[in-house]
Amino acid sequence: MVSWEIIHRATSFISEEMGVALRRSALSPNIRERADHSCAIIDANQRIVAQAEHIPVHLGSLRIGIKNLLNYLKKENIELNEGDMIFANDPYLTGTHLNDVTVISGIYYNGKLIGYAANKAHHVDIGGPVFGSINPQATTIYEEGEIVPPVKLVEKGKIRDDILKMFLSNVKSPLTNEGDLKAQIAANLTGIRRVKELIDKYGIEQTIYGWDNSIKYGREMALKEISAWPKGEFSAEDYLETGPEESDLISIYASIKISNDNITISYPKLIRQIKKPLNAVFGVTFAASSFAIRSLMKGDVPTNEGLYSTINVIADEGTLLNAKPPAPVSGGNLETSQRIVDVILLALSKAMPDKIPAASSGTMMNVMLGGYDKNGNPWAYYETIGGGSGARPNGNGISGVHTNMTNTMNTPIEVTENTYPMLFTSYKIREGSGGDGKYKGGDGIVRSFKVFYSSRLAVMASRFLTNPYGLFNGKPGKPSKLTIIRKNGKIEDVKPMSIIELYADDEVIIETPGGGGYG
Repeated sequence: MVSWEIIHRATSFISEEMGVALRRSALSPNIRERADHSCAIIDANQRIVAQAEHIPVHLGSLRIGIKNLLNYLKKENIELNEGDMIFANDPYLTGTHLNDVTVISGIYYNGKLIGYAANKAHHVDIGGPVFGSINPQATTIYEEGEIVPPVKLVEKGKIRDDILKMFLSNVKSPLTNEGDLKAQIAANLTGIRRVKELIDKYGIEQTIYGWDNSIKYGREMALKEISAWPKGEFSAEDYLETGPEESDLISIYASIKISNDNITISYPKLIRQIKKPLNAVFGVTFAASSFAIRSLMKGDVPTNEGLYSTINVIADEGTLLNAKPPAPVSGGNLETSQRIVDVILLALSKAMPDKIPAASSGTMMNVMLGGYDKNGNPWAYYETIGGGSGARPNGNGISGVHTNMTNTMNTPIEVTENTYPMLFTSYKIREGSGGDGKYKGGDGIVRSFKVFYSSRLAVMASRFLTNPYGLFNGKPGKPSKLTIIRKNGKIEDVKPMSIIELYADDEVIIETPGGGGYG
C-alpha cells in the first residue's frame, strides 16, 4: 500500500502543472505574464483536493463556484460526460466577476466519474461599454459585459464552434480571448491526463484514499494552527470608497470569533447592495475572509477542503458582501475584497499583535485601457498595480509589491509596449509614501505612460480618501493619486471610479499607496 502522502503531493503538483500549461499557452499578457488564473482538482464529492496557489481571490471563491456550477448542472439536467467541458462566467454562480471565466471537466476512469479538473482565468475583455469590461460606472451587471451561463464549450472532445463564435462575437479582442480560452482547455486536459496516470500507477482505491486523507490532513493542520490562537471575539471597522466624496465612504465592520474547532467571520452591520460595481458576490467574501485567515498560518497547511471547513463566513443575502442579481459586482472582486482583508487583519491585531502587519496599500489600482490602433483593430489592456506592504511587528514593509487579494505578477513594460500602442514614461518606487514608525511601511509605485492614439481609460481603485492604517502608533501610508497631463500641458486629477477619454500623447501618472507603519 502506497502512503497517502504520495497521492497528496502528486495531486498538488498536478494542479500546479495545470497552471503552467495554462500560463504558457495563453495569449494575453494578463495571464501569460501576470498569472491571473487558478487551477484545481476536485473529488467526486465536490471537495477541492488540491488547488495551485496562484491568485488569492480565486482560492476560496473556486470552492463556492464549483459547488454552484455542479448543482446548477444537476438542476438543469445537463450531463458532464467524458470528453465534455463546461464554461461559465456568471459571477453569481462562479463566485467572482464576469472577467473570470471558469472551465470545468469531469475526470473519468474506465467510465467512472472520479472527480473534476477546473480552472479560472481572467479574460482582459468580456464585452460591455468599457475596454477591459470593468465598468466603474455600472449600475447593473448588464453594463459590465457578456454573461455566460454554464454551457458546454467542449462536447465529446470537440470544441463547439457555435458556442465559441457566440462568446467571441461579444468581446473586443476575440483573437486574444480565443487563445486564452483554448489555454484553459489545455490546462484541464493536462489535469485529466495526469490524474489518470496517477490512477494507472496506484489504482482508484488508493487515489481516493489519498484524497480523503489529504483533506483530513488539511483540516488537522488548520485546527492545529487555530488552537494556538487566543480565543474570543474581536472586531474592527474600515471604510470602502464608492466615489470621490467623503459622503461616498461605506463602513465594513467585521466580527471574528475564534474557538477550538473553527473561526467564524461575520459582517453584522452591512448596508444593502448598491447601484455601483463594488458589491461582492458571496464567493468573493469567502475568498477574502479565508485568505486573511490562511495568511496567518504556516506554509505547509494545504489549500483544500480541509482548510476551508474550519472557516465559517456569514453575510446576509442582498447586502454589499452577498449581493443578488442584478447588482454590478466587478469591483467587489477587486477593491471590496481588499478592504475585507484589511478589516479582518485590523480586528485580529487586537488578538495577535505580534503576528499582524499594518495595512498594505489596500487597492488593486485597476487600470483598463483600450481603443483602436492605426489599422482600426481594437485592443484592450488591463493591469493591477502594486503598492507598499504594511510594516511588520519585526521589520519594515516591502516596497513595490502586490499584496493580499491582488497578489499577481506585474506585466513588464517591455511586454506591454510590444503588445499595445503605449509608451511608458516611468516605473519606479514612490519614495516616502510608506508610513513612519518603529518599522516603516513599504513605499508604493509610480507608473506612468502615454498612449499613441485616442483611447478610453477606466479606473477602479480606492484609498484615495482613506489611508492604509498604521498599527500601534505607526503612521498611515500615503493615499492613491492619479494624474493626467494633457498634450497641451493641462493637468487633471482623476477621481476613483472614473472613465476618461485620452488623446494621442496624453500622459497618465499613477501613484499607489504606501503601507502603514508599525509601532
